[in-house]
Parts: sequence; C-alpha cells; structure tokens
Amino acid sequence: MNGSVQVTLAWKDGSVLLQPIWDFVTSKEELVRSPFYPVIFSFTVYLFFCLPYLALDALCYQIPALKKYQVQPKSRPTLAMVLHCLAHTVYSHLVFIFPLTVAYWYWRPVNLPPVAPQLPRFLLDIIACLLLFDFQYFAWHLLHHKVPWLYKTFHKMHHKYTATFVLATQYSSAWEMLSLGFFANVSPILLGCHPMTEMAIFIIHIYLSVEDHCGYDLPWSTHRLIPFGICGGPNHHDLHHEKFVSNYAPYFTHWDKLFNTLAQKTAKKP
Repeated sequence: MNGSVQVTLAWKDGSVLLQPIWDFVTSKEELVRSPFYPVIFSFTVYLFFCLPYLALDALCYQIPALKKYQVQPKSRPTLAMVLHCLAHTVYSHLVFIFPLTVAYWYWRPVNLPPVAPQLPRFLLDIIACLLLFDFQYFAWHLLHHKVPWLYKTFHKMHHKYTATFVLATQYSSAWEMLSLGFFANVSPILLGCHPMTEMAIFIIHIYLSVEDHCGYDLPWSTHRLIPFGICGGPNHHDLHHEKFVSNYAPYFTHWDKLFNTLAQKTAKKP
C-alpha cells in the first residue's frame, strides 16, 4: 500500500495522530517479526526504566537532598544485591521467557496493519487492559498470600527484600513471572487490541511495575499525577513488601478498598 493511500485511510478513521509513530514501527517490520524481538524488547525496556533509579541509588548518599524521596531512607541496596537481581533477570529472560515468546511467536504470528488505531480507542483499550490486569493480579496475588503452599512454593522469593529497590521488580520465581506475563498478554487479545496498543500496554506495564518497586516517591510518580487516590504508588507497594498483609493490587487501590486490604504508609511530601 502506497503512502498516500495510508494517509487517506488514517484521516478517514481518525488514526492520523498516531500514524507517524506506527509508520516508524512498521518501517522496522523485519525486526518486529523476529522471534528474538520480544525478549530483547522486554529486557531493553526494563533496563531503560531501571537505570534512572539505579543512578539515584548511587547518588542519594552523595546528595543528601535526594534522601527525602526515599520510601525507606535507612535501607540501601548493596552492589551484591543489585548484581544478584540483575543476574536473575538475565537468567529468567534466557531460560524461561525466550522459549515461551518463541512459542507464542509461532502460535500467533506478528500482524502489522498499515493503519494505526484511533486515538480514543487506543486510550480506552489501554485503560481497560490495565484495569483487567489489575483485577487478575489482585486475585492471583491474594490467593498466593492466603494459601501457605502457594506462597512458600511460588511467591516467597519475591519477598526476599522487605525494602523495595528497582531491580527487585523482576526478582521472582519463574511461575510468578510467567503467570503475570500471561495476564499482561491475554488482556489485549481478549479485548481485540491493535498491535500498537499491545506494545504500548506492555511498555506501561513494565514502567508501572518498576515504579512500584523503585523505592522512591518522586513528585512525578503516577499516584501523584492521578488524583483521588486511584493509584497506589511506591509507598503503597513498599508497605506490602514490608508487612506482607495488605496492598495486593499492583496499580490501583479499588480492589484493596473493596476487600479491606488497603493500608497506607505516611507519604513524605517532596
């Protein structure tokens, strides 16, 4: 399909605002269609979001003003902890995630339509997928805390660190990582999302999970930008790691409020 026809279609269905971004993605179609792409993309995006917080960990004791943003100021990840978690993430991506993404690639070949999604549908699908994943994870998470065998066998590993730091985000068992990856991928499929929306949702999932575990409550943290206590944020999830008995939902607070499992840590004002 030539460029003029694509532009015409984009204007016709209201997708023109996202079309330049999608054109860039489709120009890399050979890379995107590669079976190696999902695991490389996942690992690269994860490290990209982790690096600023790793820099904060390195700087906060040289720059005292940064300490006021730490959720647990008395806790500091050591180099050994950072390297251990990083090695585990590399291992998990190579041994578990890569084979499964190849199988997924074979089962569901990449299809890149020429036209981007409409912006309203794009945004609504992202919100819907986040809400669906939030419910799925809340139910999974609560079950793994309430059933001792599930906790000890699968989830306890993720609670090794009672003070969150960024590379602890993916420090979890293979079962946990693959289960949550399944939830993250099945939601866009169930809702019939555009491939561009799937990519955006994947990036948002990684960012929010990294932010939850980063150990810093910054002025631009998601829960500060979204009003009315809708989102939990780093304080919310750090309290879960510290106490183990509350705040089971990953992003939002409504399920914890409904099941009376919401607890709050006094947030320091930046």
